[in-house]
Amino acid sequence: MRSTLTASALALTAAFAASTAFAQGDALSGDLKIFLDTSNPAPRATMEAMIDRFGEMHPELNIETTVIDREAYKTQIRNFLTADAPDVATWYAANRMRPYVEAGLFEDVSDLWAEPEIADNLASTKGAMTIDGKQWGVPYTYYQWGIYYRKDLYDQYGLSEPATFDEMKSNCQTLLDNGVKCYTIGTKFLWTAGGWFDYLNLRTHGYDFHMEMAAGEVPWTDDRVRQTFANWRELIDMGAYVDNHQNYSWQEALPFMVNGDAAAYLMGNFAVAPLREAGLSDDQIDFYQFPAITEGVEMAEDAPTDTFHIPANASNKEAAREFLRFVVSAEEQTIINNGENLGQLPVNASASIDDDKFLEQGFAMLSSNSPGGVAQFFDRDFPAEMAAEAMQGFQEFMVFPDNLDDILARLEQVRERVYK
Repeated sequence: MRSTLTASALALTAAFAASTAFAQGDALSGDLKIFLDTSNPAPRATMEAMIDRFGEMHPELNIETTVIDREAYKTQIRNFLTADAPDVATWYAANRMRPYVEAGLFEDVSDLWAEPEIADNLASTKGAMTIDGKQWGVPYTYYQWGIYYRKDLYDQYGLSEPATFDEMKSNCQTLLDNGVKCYTIGTKFLWTAGGWFDYLNLRTHGYDFHMEMAAGEVPWTDDRVRQTFANWRELIDMGAYVDNHQNYSWQEALPFMVNGDAAAYLMGNFAVAPLREAGLSDDQIDFYQFPAITEGVEMAEDAPTDTFHIPANASNKEAAREFLRFVVSAEEQTIINNGENLGQLPVNASASIDDDKFLEQGFAMLSSNSPGGVAQFFDRDFPAEMAAEAMQGFQEFMVFPDNLDDILARLEQVRERVYK
């Protein structure tokens, strides 16, 4: 589905909504300082155009925008939040924002989340913006993870999209019996294995348990963690994954799926473009949600989410709050996330999306009013040192599953050091 409204019409609609909101109060004025980490050309242009639209709605407001290289931003954020804070700053959701919440550097914006427009339309992302029962920013874009598969191969062998882990393994066995690997993966750079742990853990124990692990509250030697690895080992022992995956990057693993040597890929939506470029048609590839494992566990998803925050030391919090309202409005979400701009998914469930079947499926999956939670991906949710060591352990486990006890003992030592 694609909105028939033009960008200018949508902007006018947003302007009318905002002007209505301010009809009974004073117009915004003063300075509004916005710091962005969207330094790549397309995201930068998208953000700057959005800020211009907001500025046109509030001519008395002097907006100053500073764009910082993304990697430099990561090293500078604590300093500028502390010393000379802007009024609005980009960052990331969930545990990536935790250090700045706990340091008192992000403003509590729970009042925004109590407003019906945000509460009703952004419900699926609320958990990712919540720490200690309060919300500390708003999301502006995300994208889905899930299983992209060769529909033509599934059709050839009489397979359907699995809804349960047992169905997933049954499909896998049929593929293996016909000389096709179930999943391609490249773990040379480790993070792809983190995606498999995320989904197996989320489906085995749920979002809350996964976040407790990310917060360091669960030992890696816990029997529940071992159950996640036991489920993973079932796939490994079947031979579900392509051989020698530790030698491939995620891009280098794509040809296995393109050539029909493997039937599926657990990956983010960014995999679609290279699959299409390699010659696969949308009739040949499709998408499904990672199947349920434990009955009754809600279906949480990996959906890395980019966010806006108001620093606690901001000078113009009234204007900053109005800017956050503007960013998450259905109209702006439709504009900034379309294929000509970010090309990702709007966080507002009332927004419209490009006519793309993968975006449509991801939007439907993530916009549910009763999601099991939105995780940010392993190396965003877990502290950097813990994530690096754990993902190394995941790769080792996939190659040498008998090493599990040693791997978990090592990771437990890291947990005790990192979280103390």
